[in-house]
Amino acid sequence: MSQTHIPLDPGRMRSGADGLEQNLRRLIVGQDEAIQAIVGVYQMHLTGMNPPGRPIASLLFLGPTGSGKTRIVEATAECVLRNPRAVIKIDCAEFQQSHEIAKLIGSPPGYMGHRETHPVLSQEMLDQHFTSNIKISFVLFDEIEKASDALWNLLLGILDKGTLTLGDNRKVDFSRAMIFMTSNLGAAEMSALLSPRFGLAVKTQASGAPDPLDRKIGRSAEEAARRNFTPEFINRLDQIITFKPLGTNQLRQILDIELKMVQARIFNTGPARSFIFTTTTPAKELLLGKGMDANYGARHLKRAIERLLVQPMSNLIATEQVRGGDCIRVDLDGSMGRLNFTREAEGLAVCAMTELVGVAPPVRVMAMSNSAPLQTVRTWKNGLFR
Repeated sequence: MSQTHIPLDPGRMRSGADGLEQNLRRLIVGQDEAIQAIVGVYQMHLTGMNPPGRPIASLLFLGPTGSGKTRIVEATAECVLRNPRAVIKIDCAEFQQSHEIAKLIGSPPGYMGHRETHPVLSQEMLDQHFTSNIKISFVLFDEIEKASDALWNLLLGILDKGTLTLGDNRKVDFSRAMIFMTSNLGAAEMSALLSPRFGLAVKTQASGAPDPLDRKIGRSAEEAARRNFTPEFINRLDQIITFKPLGTNQLRQILDIELKMVQARIFNTGPARSFIFTTTTPAKELLLGKGMDANYGARHLKRAIERLLVQPMSNLIATEQVRGGDCIRVDLDGSMGRLNFTREAEGLAVCAMTELVGVAPPVRVMAMSNSAPLQTVRTWKNGLFR
């Protein structure tokens, strides 16, 4: 046996996990700790090194509303299974009474409605999004603190042994499932600590170490969880991750992501209505100003985009002022304090629209004939026609 002294790098990721990390960073802003945790457990799953007889991961996400707790689970499903809806989502507000657990595991034999009950956490539900290459399930218990003790006790067996017994004594295997739980516990304390810094980028020390305030925020959130959950429940979690409130810099990045999602939504309306739009910097600042609220996070920004951008554009489509192949410029009307819309070009082919906005349309839109002549347009620069 030859001896070597080759240094190894445990920080390297295989292509699957590395691609997941890149895609999550493209979709999720300001929550690096959560991204690293998900990528790490996914890497363990790919190599078969996750603990046998347990779920792939059991992660508790703590943080204020609108910080991306649910969104990161959907983004993970989107990156791994190409379907953001491939998540079994359990709204724990529906399980505040002990008897409502029957919705999850079914009624035992002899109880009224036994045969009519279809348990949510059945093996068929867990396996419904399996593919020939990827066999993994994503289960989300949203707002876990609102559930009754019966649901927490139900989770003890799932988190510890990776199995669940249904009402009819069938066994459900959770060994190929990633289990996520979200909670707003500690959000008030976190917001109070960060309120003087709202709008600033997350600070780091000169050495690159995390800001002591961030560590204090994490401890306050974990303490809130320990006050509300039993020790045996906390002890079965793989990791507790704190989601920080989003500041102005993070919301500005989220705004760009949401605008791309609006563009993708336009392409999904069909070939006849596919058009592109560009948004000027003043228009973005208006959307950001109307959608920024320390208490509501990114959800308030999404509502502002729907109200100020999407609804007016839908009116333009309904009145046929905007047609397929158009390019619309969205700018700020300073005198009125609102957005105005101008047609910059028309008759654009799908391939040209794709190149201009950098958002790929769905396959059915790409099937639209691209043989239509491309109208002469002005010079494209910095995302706008000049």
